[in-house]
Parts: sequence; structure tokens; C-alpha cells
Amino acid sequence: MTDTTFTPRVFSGIQPSGGLTLGNYLGAMKRFVDMQNVGGFETVYCMVDLHAITVWQDPAALRQNTRELAAGFIASGIDPEKSILFNQSQVPEHAQLGWIFNCVARMGWMQRMTQWKDKAGKNSQNASLGLFGYPALMAADILIYHATHVPVGEDQKQHLELTRDIAAKFNNDFGVDFFPITEPVIEGAATRVMSLRNGSKKMSKSDPSDASRINMTDNADTIAKKIRKAKTDPEPLPESAEGLAERPEARNLVNIYAALADQSVDAVLAEVGGKQFGEFKPMLADLAVAKLAPISTEMARLMQDQAEIDRILARGAERGREIASPILKKTYEIVGMVGS
Repeated sequence: MTDTTFTPRVFSGIQPSGGLTLGNYLGAMKRFVDMQNVGGFETVYCMVDLHAITVWQDPAALRQNTRELAAGFIASGIDPEKSILFNQSQVPEHAQLGWIFNCVARMGWMQRMTQWKDKAGKNSQNASLGLFGYPALMAADILIYHATHVPVGEDQKQHLELTRDIAAKFNNDFGVDFFPITEPVIEGAATRVMSLRNGSKKMSKSDPSDASRINMTDNADTIAKKIRKAKTDPEPLPESAEGLAERPEARNLVNIYAALADQSVDAVLAEVGGKQFGEFKPMLADLAVAKLAPISTEMARLMQDQAEIDRILARGAERGREIASPILKKTYEIVGMVGS
């Protein structure tokens, strides 16, 4: 096999399960925008609605959530002319390659996935087959575009490692150098945003306390109020990142500030080290409102014209298929499908 040169291409997606939070924005959307604007990459982003239905979804809610997520992408700065933006089910090549990868992946690989264990729990016999096979479809999402880089959070790193294993096994099984060994992009001050009420717990839309999270639909007053009431400790902020090690709430708020301000944690602490939270929280609230309130306003505006959102997604799906279709066709040829 010879080394193949692949077009530098980024792929990532988010499930349209409703309730976008600051964690989605800082951990994913903001990073997607940065990669779109940095240059040197083609960028492909989607609402992974096929993944969403691995657990029960109300159909009307799924449609609404898909459009709201698309609005969130666009309001956050994803330009549908610069990036390809669509919902996964509109590009059937994802599912078609997913089946091929179901036949490449091994049962043992899937059983080792920690997210499968966490989500299925003790009730694994009643979990859907789709939930079990989720990582193979995720591999197809990435490799149907020959994506070379994927921005992911720590909780998805194991799935990306499986993607690399599937690509390597396919290439080895068929004696080709066809699929790239995709690189994870895990960086930034707040790739894992924690609860405002418990700094040891991930920020989640499923938390029963709305005060635990900042929703991307929150208005300026609500954002500021939640930050003012965020849990902290009585000590002043440290002078360096090492001083945050055993202070989860302090670390979370400083990480959020750093991510919103596009600064390193050390740069933030050089500015605010020694301050009490009574002084730091208003600074964070002002910054969060300045960055997030315009996004929530634009999301609301976009959601007033859902036909335009549908048009954007349909055009994105056409552009996605222009890349995906020939890759699937070549995959079928490699595997030995007649008439491909």
C-alpha cells in the first residue's frame, strides 16, 4: 500500500436532542466556528438525527430540535456557505457505510465502549441494537467524508479511537489505503463544562435544576443571574492554574471565562488572581452576556423562518452527498458489490 494524501477535512456533529447549553457551545460549536475560520480545512457539520433515535424520540420534538440545533449552529457563527451543514438522515450514505462498518467492527470492540455500558446499564437487554452499534455509525459519519480531523470532547475520544480501528482494519482487510486514520482535536479551556451547582458533574440539560446550566436560549438577565448564583468556595482565586486543582467550582468558572475570552487559564489568573468571587462573578457575567445573548437572540430570529432553515439543510445535504457518494461507490467496489 502507498500513503494516500487526503484533503484536510473536519467533520463533527451534535445530537438534536433539545436543550442546547453553554457546554454544547464551548465544548463543540465555538470550536467548530474556530476551525471553519482558521483556514486550511474543509468543514462538515451535522445534526446527527440517526444517532438521536437510538433512544425513543417524539417525532414532532425531533423535528423541532433539529431545526433549533441548526439555528444554534448558524447563530454561533457557522456559515452555511463556508461549511457544509445538514442533518444526517438527509445523506443516506451515512447509514449505507454504517452497515459496511457493522461488518468490519467486532462485538468485543463494541462491548468495551464505556458509553454503551453507561447508557444501557443493567437494562442492556432492552436497549436498542442501534445504541449498541452507535460507534460504527459514528465511524461512518466521519469516514464517509474521509475526514482527517474531528473536534471531540473527552467523552467521545474512545469512539474516535474505534473509528481509527475500523479504518485500519478495513484498509488491512482489503489491502488498500482508502480510509484516513482520523486525528482527534481535543483542546481548549472548557472542552468539558461542568454544572454551575456542582463542579464535579458535567453540565447537562437533563439536570433537574435549571440553575445548574446556562441554556443557549436564556436571555441576558437569566445568564447573569445564574452566574451570580453559581456555587463557589470561600477562598480567593489563585495566581496559577495549579491552585485550581482541588477546587472544582473555581476551576469550572475560570475555565468558562477563559474559553469565552479566548485566553489561557494562566492568562486569566494573571489578571484575576487574588480576587474574591464577589468581584470575579460580575466580570464573568458581563463577558457571558456579551458573548451569549446575541446568539440566543439570533436563534430566536432564525426559528421564526423554519422554511429557510430547511432550505439551508437541504442545500447542505446536496453538498455533503457530492463528497460522500463517490466515497461510498469506491467502498462498494473495494468490498466487491456488483453494480456499484
